[in-house]
Amino acid sequence: METKIALVTGSSRGLGKDMALSLAKKGHDVIITYATSKNEAEAVVKEIEAMGRKAHALHLDLKNFNKLDAFMSELKKALKEKFNSEHIDFLINNAGMGATVPFEQVNEELFTDFLNVHYKGVYFLTQKCVGIMNQGGRIINISSGTTRFANPGYSVYASMKGAIETLTKYLAKELGAKGITANVIAPGPIETDFNNAAIRSNPQMKGLLSTLSPLGRVGQANDIGGVVAFLCSEDAGWINGQRIEVSGGINV
Repeated sequence: METKIALVTGSSRGLGKDMALSLAKKGHDVIITYATSKNEAEAVVKEIEAMGRKAHALHLDLKNFNKLDAFMSELKKALKEKFNSEHIDFLINNAGMGATVPFEQVNEELFTDFLNVHYKGVYFLTQKCVGIMNQGGRIINISSGTTRFANPGYSVYASMKGAIETLTKYLAKELGAKGITANVIAPGPIETDFNNAAIRSNPQMKGLLSTLSPLGRVGQANDIGGVVAFLCSEDAGWINGQRIEVSGGINV
């Protein structure tokens, strides 16, 4: 099997980490990014290298949108020096930030941060990466179950994710001539440290959310990574422009 290269943003921990490891287990090389957790990112690199795959960590903070061109320069440099390549095959737009803020308390600064991280940054990072993506590449965007059902305090987060879902359809339509597919995964409640570990650190909330799924539990990071790896496989080549909710059937 030909080795392919994946770029997974926000992959020093949580969902992104499991996505990166799942792709490595399938025989792919992986570039991961981190905003603050450099040590954790380097640990993920070592885990991937221990599998016999190549890996590299780059800093990327999408709040600082004006640093995107500098990131692309670092990415191209890493591809050449570490992977002996000029191209990537898979782009997984996973980097995110969380906050539970009632609609009436959202301020412009918070809105702008969410916009840059969850939509504007994803939009233009994807645009720039398409130029270095091999024919037949895959784009996987990460959305949220909260675009289908409303969760108070998530008005900014969920509305940005709604935009990502629409964007994914357009990517599928406009990039199809290059053989590139684009799909979006929408996780339900996941027990990670996302949003200050809102679920993990709150047993009452975790218990309530567990009752909303027919399977009687909240999700774990390893419920998501394998789905990303599948969408990057040959078996998933005919899946395109789809929203795939991976939520255990919450609020079904």
